[in-house]
Amino acid sequence: MINRELIRIKIVQLTYAYYQNGNNNLENAEKELLYSLDKAYDLYNYLLDLIVAITDVAAKRTEIAINRHNRGEGPMPSTRLAMNKFAAQLKDNDALAKWRETQRSTWNDDVTTVRKVLDIIEQSEIYQEYINRPDEPEYSDDRELWRKLYKTFIIDNEALDILLEEKSLYWNDDKAVIDTFVLKTIKRFDEANGAAQELLPEFKDPDDRAFAVKLFRTTILHADEYQKYMTNTSRNWDFSRLAYMDVVIMQIAIAEMLTFPAIPVSVTINEYVDLAKNYSTPKSGRYINGMLDAIARMLSESGKMLKPMPEKQQRY
Repeated sequence: MINRELIRIKIVQLTYAYYQNGNNNLENAEKELLYSLDKAYDLYNYLLDLIVAITDVAAKRTEIAINRHNRGEGPMPSTRLAMNKFAAQLKDNDALAKWRETQRSTWNDDVTTVRKVLDIIEQSEIYQEYINRPDEPEYSDDRELWRKLYKTFIIDNEALDILLEEKSLYWNDDKAVIDTFVLKTIKRFDEANGAAQELLPEFKDPDDRAFAVKLFRTTILHADEYQKYMTNTSRNWDFSRLAYMDVVIMQIAIAEMLTFPAIPVSVTINEYVDLAKNYSTPKSGRYINGMLDAIARMLSESGKMLKPMPEKQQRY
């Protein structure tokens, strides 16, 4: 699940913090990097479990409404959300159940937030169409309902984002990426797999954990060398006025270009230009694109980097 996009984000954040905090303990910083990646996987499971928690609250509401109906105090409620077949399969999922056993905090601790999300869902057109459809929903319909509900009411939910940030500072910038993995997981679920349905593994590729540690360590250990490349290449730019985050981003990008021969230069540059747009100044993307391209060509021409160079292009 944790891919190199998320790894790069974590390394940018932790490299910046490493210099800002001034502790200069590389071993501890590496442990924090791996811990932050583990926390990202916790968030993935936690958001999947939110679907279960919402369904459980819906079931309790439905039970209360049925009892009222039986006393002649209200209409018979729909049981469709409470009996949603996809949510039931997710609740019984072996991997998610095993993860729950390791957690001290559950959605039961934040049931008020769960109820608020359910309130919004029950007022939505998506929900009303689902409970009022003339035919009985099949498993695929139940799964599609939760894909729509998640995409509409859990992604970009400000109250939920605030709660998650309070739960863990590591989750502050993770949710947008993790949301895509949750949606992918929902789509992958198959009723025939039952409780044995596989969730996404913590790392997309077994080598990615080693990639994270090696990239972070190389970035720190060769900082002086990489910053010298920046200084020597910045004749056409005012390097002294560069935002410090830009320096950090370029330092990591240079480490990646020099350390991982299988990653094309263009991929590395594009990835870190995107990071600059999200984590630095509005002008950083263009600046870093030009600087990294120039540095890469200098490294290639000097024989320090044995990678083919793409044609020159501007990226904004």
